[in-house]
Amino acid sequence: DIILADIRLKDGDSFQLFHDIGVDDFQVIFLTAYDQYAIQALNLGAFGYLLKPIDEVSLTAALNKCFHHREQEKFEQQQLAVSRDHYLAQGVAATKRIALKSVEFIEIVAIEDIMFCKSDKGYTSFYLNNGKEIVVSKGLKEYEALLTPFGFLRCHQSFLVNFRYVKKYYREGYLQMENKENILVSSRKKEEVLRYLENIA
Repeated sequence: DIILADIRLKDGDSFQLFHDIGVDDFQVIFLTAYDQYAIQALNLGAFGYLLKPIDEVSLTAALNKCFHHREQEKFEQQQLAVSRDHYLAQGVAATKRIALKSVEFIEIVAIEDIMFCKSDKGYTSFYLNNGKEIVVSKGLKEYEALLTPFGFLRCHQSFLVNFRYVKKYYREGYLQMENKENILVSSRKKEEVLRYLENIA
């Protein structure tokens, strides 16, 4: 689950490669002789940026960071699974509302009206069933625990979907929402999505 990668490759650079395949299924540590790509690596979500020659202490620290992050992620997923099981056992949850704070206003929205949320560099876009989009300056992770008890599932690093509005699941790896929007499902989330669909079927 951990990739140690140089930046400059014979046929290009690894940033383009990771942009094409995504990094939500693994953790990346860059090993490079160039210090000018650190910000780009940070924006990609790298867990380490080590300059050559690599010393053992720095490499060990970066690997431990990846390990502890995985352990924390597993724990959080277990807690979210408990919330999802509670939701499924209770059936349709009571109507709740959430305050979404944008730059210009604070809007009170019924949770059941949220179709899906999309993350983009520290911001989260909420897409509502009336076609409206609300952008807030908080990361998607802050809303995951809040919305999971109401039938939402983090199917991808960038998406949190309300399964009330899922129309189809395509086995090549995406969900089609009722508004025809296609939502990516990461490879390590496919089994979880299938289990969820089986439970609500």
